Amino acid sequence: MTGNHKNTSITRRRALAVSGGTVAAGGLAVAGFQSAFADTTDTSADADATASASSTSSECMTLMSSVTEGPYYLDGALVRKDITEGKAGVPLTLRLTVVDATDGCTPVKGAAVEIWHCDAWGYYSGYTTANPGGSAPAESEEGDSADDNTYLRGYQIANANGVVKFETIFPGWYTPRTCHIHVKVHTGGEKEDGTYEGGKVNYTGQLFFADDIAEEIFTLDPYSKHTGSYTTLANDMVYDGGGASSGLLTLKAVHKKDPSKGYKGFLTLGVDPDAENTGAGSGGGGTPPSDAPTGTPPSDAPSDSASPSASASS
Repeated sequence: MTGNHKNTSITRRRALAVSGGTVAAGGLAVAGFQSAFADTTDTSADADATASASSTSSECMTLMSSVTEGPYYLDGALVRKDITEGKAGVPLTLRLTVVDATDGCTPVKGAAVEIWHCDAWGYYSGYTTANPGGSAPAESEEGDSADDNTYLRGYQIANANGVVKFETIFPGWYTPRTCHIHVKVHTGGEKEDGTYEGGKVNYTGQLFFADDIAEEIFTLDPYSKHTGSYTTLANDMVYDGGGASSGLLTLKAVHKKDPSKGYKGFLTLGVDPDAENTGAGSGGGGTPPSDAPTGTPPSDAPSDSASPSASASS
């Protein structure tokens, strides 16, 4: 799939490099949706993350540059590792490492990492009436049990190695954007009532996927039910071509010959824990419907905050 939805009126902001930004992927060979999401203690991966941060300390001179949070942000995401809520799609285990780029790339223990992204057909929770472009079934036709205000959104708290882990699905796409995940890094707050309160946002960014992998996944069900012109990385209004330093994930297939089994994604985020970011950034991302909700999710929203997976990533 190819497409050209480049918005030339929007100036891209060049992301500054964090050398060696991606973490070496040392995943287990597992199969199937449940296996890909198995909650096991992966000490070797944590060790890899720490080693990666330490080995690049002399080169960790600059910060990841923030970009726009986009129009689909909602306050009050839940603290949880599994954010799928039953949404169908190719499993994605996401491991992010937060380091202090102003202090030799030391891990930022206790940082709250927040992510949100669209479902397989391009719909965001809280904005399910926003047309994703092309031709897609109505979001309500998926028939899952997900809460329309909370699916595919969540926080995790970084462990001593600065690592967080999310279990989600590979995002779909919507016009005029390439496939991506939004991310914020918060510090200074605390977990309260199942979400994260207080503190400040140090970094707002987006995570991206290689075109060849995204396009292969979009031929699979349920992604294939959304047809139209997909925006490649080169034509995206936010991604600036900087690779890992611009948010491009390192991806490892769970099963090389069967992409439907899922992927593991890795990236290191170099931030300044003393900085504060508004989320304005550069680029765009579409316009949400005028009746979109704001504020916190409903009190009865699904959460796994009572389970071990809602605590700091292991």
